[in-house]
Amino acid sequence: MFIYYVFSSFGQMRTCKVTSTKERRFTDVTYKVIIKGMTSCEERAILNGITGAVNPGEVLALMGPSGSGKTTLLNLLGGRLIQSTVGGSITYNDQPYSKFLKSRIGFVTQDDVLFPHLTVKETLMYAARLRLPKVLTRQQKEKRAVDVIYELGLERCQDTMIGGSFVRGVSGGERKRVCIGNEIIINPSLLFLDEPTSGLDSTTALRTIQTLQDIAEVGKTVITTIHQPSSRLFHKFDKLILLGKGSLLYFGKASEAIVYFSSIGCSPLIAMNPAEFLLDLANGNLTDISVPSELEDKVQMENSETETGNGKPPPAVVHEYLVEAYESRVADTEKKKLMAPLPLDDELKSKVSSSKRQWGASWWQQYCILFCRGIKERKHDYFSWLRITQVLSTAIILGLLWWQSDSKTIRGRQDQAGLLFFIAVFWGFFPVFTAIFTFPQERAMLGKERAADMYRLSAYFLARTTSDLPLDLILPVLFLLVVYFMAGLRLSASHFFLSMLTVFLCIVAAQGLGLAIGATLMDLKRATTLASVTVMTFMLAGGYFVKKVPVFISWIRYMSFNYHTYKLLLKVQYQDIMPTVNGIKTDSGLKEVGALVAMIFGYRFLAYLSLRKMQLHCEA
Repeated sequence: MFIYYVFSSFGQMRTCKVTSTKERRFTDVTYKVIIKGMTSCEERAILNGITGAVNPGEVLALMGPSGSGKTTLLNLLGGRLIQSTVGGSITYNDQPYSKFLKSRIGFVTQDDVLFPHLTVKETLMYAARLRLPKVLTRQQKEKRAVDVIYELGLERCQDTMIGGSFVRGVSGGERKRVCIGNEIIINPSLLFLDEPTSGLDSTTALRTIQTLQDIAEVGKTVITTIHQPSSRLFHKFDKLILLGKGSLLYFGKASEAIVYFSSIGCSPLIAMNPAEFLLDLANGNLTDISVPSELEDKVQMENSETETGNGKPPPAVVHEYLVEAYESRVADTEKKKLMAPLPLDDELKSKVSSSKRQWGASWWQQYCILFCRGIKERKHDYFSWLRITQVLSTAIILGLLWWQSDSKTIRGRQDQAGLLFFIAVFWGFFPVFTAIFTFPQERAMLGKERAADMYRLSAYFLARTTSDLPLDLILPVLFLLVVYFMAGLRLSASHFFLSMLTVFLCIVAAQGLGLAIGATLMDLKRATTLASVTVMTFMLAGGYFVKKVPVFISWIRYMSFNYHTYKLLLKVQYQDIMPTVNGIKTDSGLKEVGALVAMIFGYRFLAYLSLRKMQLHCEA
């Protein structure tokens, strides 16, 4: 399999029309998947020798019924699916696919993967700052983002949030154009789109395809899958590949598709949408379509019982006939056309063959951009009225239950110990179940942006984990301001801030556990179940319910952040008053601080390794 893609002027934005005649080619594309059963493995073919070509300035549509292999072919051509079961080889300008090309190809997925709380302008600004070459200044990158906004007709909604399932935002067509803008912002020579009109009304879909045609007219190559376009949409395509059950039924100019099928005896008997006619053929349905004489003779000679009640041949027979007709009449001729090598200069070949990634920003710039984006995106969730009400109402209830408790009596100290243990449990439980959702919810976004080489995984991980810290500090401060003084805990600035620091260490350690569980399992149900069991175990071993834990299970206590937080809070309150409280020595607390710091870094390191493993698995 050979694919030739020509890239030029990577660092500059071309606006003039390109008259290049260099072709993008692919020959004999095959792909198989291995389905593992209980006792055996089955190999199933998804694509069976697909051949085609597309020139700069053209829009190539991949059509076919559901399950025909359109998305698989698109992923193969875009370098998003690289496995040992792919037949042949993929080359760009006579060179194999390299990581250098990941950041130079635009790929719009079928699902609109965007951050709901960012505005249209912010989304494109961050994409420009991360993806455009380093040689451009920040002002030049931001100007490019503004230009894309106007090119796609998004100026009216540029300050509107993207929105999502629970957040009101832009319309479906505008959201799709934002996704396209995210990709064309780097001025790619090749743009892939997976069903860009899904879920859109006919007018919005037509405008989206018109946008793609405008992109192609300035010298870009556009390849898109399309499910069931209207007749107006169909005539916007320059070339067409029709797939059926993973086999090639037609490749050529879209305007000549009906002429070709008429030449093999399949003509529409009534006026119909060309796309509907082609999809009926791909499904083996010859209703309102003439039956070729060759096919009728073949069916009658083999077995008249194979005909359905309406006298039409079965879909399997139709499919076999269409595949054979294309292979015998067209396939060899097309392959010969594609065998001629492309005249490429050495400089262009060396650029494409380079295996070195070219990042749009340095590691520190990536971290800063992702840090700012993370705070803007998540501040809405952190400061939602529901969360603030939950924390403050809990604080007020605790303050009323322990109103001005007395620390001078044994009974009062026992009551205060219960309050301190609840604080350790609450600020251990709360962050775990918040952090669990982090990576599973952002998995689609992480996969999409990493596939385009927008940033390094290490920069993303550090920015994602540290951008939560400023937000995480505000609610605990409000919580302690209410509880600390209502409950009559030790009135001293040093003791208050040490208590605050202890709670903050507990929160960050608990977050690390949640991040590790979420990143390792990447499944919310399983992660929530595991976290529930873990947090319950840590709480029971936290030193309040059970004073003497059996030796063979005592190690759990030292893994519990609740245990270390509870001990630290006791030591902060009673270090200068009593040598022991509830059997716990009120020493300096350095061991507990060291244990919490070790958990903070250890759990996060485990989460990073899990993400790295997930990324390698996805790219394998």
